[in-house]
Amino acid sequence: MKPDIEAFFDTNTNTVTYVVSDPATKACAVIDPVLDFDAAAARTATKSADKVIEFVRQMDFKCEWILETHVHADHLSAAPYIRRALGGKLAIGSEITVTQNTFGPIFNAGVDLPRDGRQFDHLFADNDSFDLGAISAQALHTPGHTPACMTYVIGDAAFVGDTLFMPDYGTARADFPGGDARTLYRSIRRIFELPEETRLFMCHDYLPEGRSQHQWETTVKEQKHSNIHIHAGVDENAFVAMREERDNQLGMPRLILPSIQVNIRGGNMPRAEGNGTIYLKLPVNVLGEPQTPPEETGPRTQ
Repeated sequence: MKPDIEAFFDTNTNTVTYVVSDPATKACAVIDPVLDFDAAAARTATKSADKVIEFVRQMDFKCEWILETHVHADHLSAAPYIRRALGGKLAIGSEITVTQNTFGPIFNAGVDLPRDGRQFDHLFADNDSFDLGAISAQALHTPGHTPACMTYVIGDAAFVGDTLFMPDYGTARADFPGGDARTLYRSIRRIFELPEETRLFMCHDYLPEGRSQHQWETTVKEQKHSNIHIHAGVDENAFVAMREERDNQLGMPRLILPSIQVNIRGGNMPRAEGNGTIYLKLPVNVLGEPQTPPEETGPRTQ
């Protein structure tokens, strides 16, 4: 029940994509694949995803699943591109419908965004079981960062998305629409109920001060003992106060606006308009805190 795991780190978004495989059957799952996106030029590329595809083919793996831990706000998903190249079922948590109904109005999405999760091949409910080859797996609903966040437990490994970071970086923010710090605390405590030797794999690593190498693997035991935000002894109210104060100081992720409107569509772009061009929307003054216009803040400095 110990899968092999290969990690692919995308330096542009600090995202880790995983290929998880069963050594006995060569069945594999791809978790949280990245589509390259140049925000300034609004151009996509597939360099990151192509590395994953090349690896799967070289290893002669059979892709059974493409798993999204949640609707990402920091990168566009390459799931449809991976599925076309390798096959497999694209899956996410069933609460994706909540996220679609939350963000659909923000982007004024019309009929090209059905809000029933049909963009995905499979929607996991909490505690659903599935198999990766001969390895048993389970989908756990761990909301708080977003309403649809899932932790995938595959054998002795758990893929926690943005719910947790490495112990020296802490926990996910909970201030996006639909997020909630108290719910996040309870979800993390649920992860901490897994066996202490369970390997935990992060979706991101932002290289905190004092560490020179990116890391993305830890254990339940290490998180319980050392996580700077939620180690053993931190109660719910203290965590919520810390998380909400910290979140109030954070700006929006660089790619949140393109990422969300693509990822709620299962990694697909909005429908092309009459001239054949696809457009992504930038809702003005909707997300984040209002900013004081520069002319009202006194002299500018270089």
